[in-house]
Amino acid sequence: MSISNLKVAQAGKAKGHVLGFPRMGANRQLKWALEDYWSQAITQSQLIEEGQNIKRHNWTAQIEQDLDFITVGDFAWYDHVLNMSSYFGVVPKRFDHKQGAPVDLDTYFRIARGRSVKGKDAPASDMTKWFDTNYHYIVPEFSQDQHFHVNGASLIQEIKSAQALIQSSHHDSKVKPVLIGPLTYLWLGKLSSTDTESEAAEAKLQLLPQLLDAYGILLKEISEQGVEWIQIDEPILSLDLNTQWKSAFERAYHQLNKAPLNVLLASYFGPLNENLSLACSLPVAGIHLDGVTGKHDLVSVLDKLPSYKVLSLGLVNGRNVWRNNLSESLNVLQPFYQTLGERLWVGSSCSLLHSPVDLESEDSLSADLKVSLSFAKQKLREVSVLTRALNAEDVTEQIADSDGAILKRAQSSHVHNAAVKTKLSEVSDDLFKRHSPYVQRSLAQNAALNLPLYPTTTIGSFPQTQDIRSARRKYKKGELSKVLYESTMELSIQQAIKEQEQIGLDVLVHGEAERNDMVEYFGEQLSGYGFTQFGWVQSYGSRCVKPPIIFGDVSRPKPMTVNWIQYAQSLTEKPVKGMLTGPITMLCWSFAREDISLKEQAFQIALALREEVTDLENAGISVIQVDEPALREGLPLRKSDWQAYLDWAVNAFKLSVSVVQDTTQIHTHMCYSEFNDIIASIADLDADVITIETSRSNMELLNAFKAFDYPNEIGPGVYDIHSPIVPSQSWMQGLIEKAAQRIPADRLWVNPDCGLKTRAWPETREALTLMVNAAQALRLGASNENKHTAFETA
Repeated sequence: MSISNLKVAQAGKAKGHVLGFPRMGANRQLKWALEDYWSQAITQSQLIEEGQNIKRHNWTAQIEQDLDFITVGDFAWYDHVLNMSSYFGVVPKRFDHKQGAPVDLDTYFRIARGRSVKGKDAPASDMTKWFDTNYHYIVPEFSQDQHFHVNGASLIQEIKSAQALIQSSHHDSKVKPVLIGPLTYLWLGKLSSTDTESEAAEAKLQLLPQLLDAYGILLKEISEQGVEWIQIDEPILSLDLNTQWKSAFERAYHQLNKAPLNVLLASYFGPLNENLSLACSLPVAGIHLDGVTGKHDLVSVLDKLPSYKVLSLGLVNGRNVWRNNLSESLNVLQPFYQTLGERLWVGSSCSLLHSPVDLESEDSLSADLKVSLSFAKQKLREVSVLTRALNAEDVTEQIADSDGAILKRAQSSHVHNAAVKTKLSEVSDDLFKRHSPYVQRSLAQNAALNLPLYPTTTIGSFPQTQDIRSARRKYKKGELSKVLYESTMELSIQQAIKEQEQIGLDVLVHGEAERNDMVEYFGEQLSGYGFTQFGWVQSYGSRCVKPPIIFGDVSRPKPMTVNWIQYAQSLTEKPVKGMLTGPITMLCWSFAREDISLKEQAFQIALALREEVTDLENAGISVIQVDEPALREGLPLRKSDWQAYLDWAVNAFKLSVSVVQDTTQIHTHMCYSEFNDIIASIADLDADVITIETSRSNMELLNAFKAFDYPNEIGPGVYDIHSPIVPSQSWMQGLIEKAAQRIPADRLWVNPDCGLKTRAWPETREALTLMVNAAQALRLGASNENKHTAFETA
């Protein structure tokens, strides 16, 4: 659109801000500093200095784009939910923390990891997905006698540092701290003493009055720093809330309204729908809406918003990498600005935590693709341009540049593939079905594989040593020949097979030495995918992923894994699993296209994987694992939308694997999500075996089997690979025995809860040996019990 056509309101200028910024650093500086600290290669003061550098860089980037508010408090050493627990002294008793004392950094890390530089080891707190993203948060653990003690010193110091930076920059930006809201914080936590979901919800809400008192103290401390606005995030407003929780919102914000601060109540990841009226009516100074996933709310919000309140609209997508259509966004914003004037804020849809940091450093992307993209720093610029355009500044050149990039992408010949479209049109219900039901398949597989009771396996990856990473890196740069690279990988596979045979595992894996990432590795071999060099996004703690970009129709030019798996199988008589990443995970852990549906993209990927599964089976691989850890993550936030998603997501998995014969055993794997509420759909996948994370939550998943008889085989993970702690044999054996109370022993597998690539060989070897010993002890116990029963019968 032409900037000259904008009608400028007379009531003042619109304001620009973002809800948060990535905290790992453009080159993952925080990752390396954290891991150096945990290994005691650097001191705590050196770690803190690196964190300060990252924060200053983030604030400077926002100042340089003339944003009106600089977001503070979005930085976290491990997780922003864990930050809230540290602010309010929510520390489980097993960490021996003195009640009311400040939560020091080592205690903070022990809650997240079970171990830090100082302090006794203890089981880490649960970790699960942050709404429908691939970010993981540390679950707060509340007790019935929970007391909240305010310790916001670190946040206050951040506020002061940001204010000093703004002042030294001679800029008129204001600091805007961000906190997770009290209702969302309670919702995300757990009370282990409650049995049902409704009991837990009621018990958590009983903690609200005392928690609000703590929030009030913290807000007062923040206001004393001269802060005018605070962003309080309540993303649960995008969920289905019962009357009890809605009433709690009203009580909470009437009490928080006593603080001398302007509250911007922010929700994101979906529309508020029926909760929009509630949000608009709360006694806050403004609300933020996600204008990307919550477009429906924009139709009616002006009718519901009181005349004195600020409205922040997030039209710059914080969760994807595609360049903003500035003309389209301005068309949306203009009528709001004409009505609201200075009460309109322009922002990101959510925190930019879910975006890579800076596009400028990407030299390997094609020009056509790069011009279509926008990372966190570029999104700051988009917010700035939109704000300046509304304020009648001349940004014609930037708008024209955006329009040209959008048009160029739409006309790109690389996006559409006629052969892929033809294959999709031929997909029928028959392609979603295995040849026989599980009961028949299991007989055929038992005869073919001849596995013992409580068969043992791992999830797929083994430690990625420095030698492995170095060889991969040199090969990618052309510094290592293909012959030398492949021989290095083969040596790693040999070691992995040898180690597993010595430990006594029953179903082996090749170790995935050749793989950089479970999604990126496959994407690199599929048409329609693009890749960055530095597009890292935090997944949890120090762990980052580099999601590929789906820019066109997806197809498989040639086999991707067959040679590696065949080689591994040639080294042993035991079965070796073929290892693939499933279509939903390939989709959810990539930056997806926005011009076609997610379902169509998932089916394109499924058809490519179906070809790989066929080739693996033809190569003699009798066990094939297709991992779907993102199945739950992709679930829409509203339950009314669940079934439509689950229908096509389950069918996408089935489309990938249903081609195999009955004797080929299909496995899948899932981790770190709340699976209980979709257990029936997990059963609908009809995988012969599912391995699933349960160790951090002490087998809480098993509650799902009280009312649901899972029909196939399952391996509930018996130890947490994300913690450096090696569990005891008795601990693992106890978890298996607990699982056997819900699942018949002849359908139970024994395995870790996830892949082992981030661990070192000594702890991996020790933990797996203890795991195998636990399985063997259970087999012996079952054998003795059978002998005893036979003797009594005789």
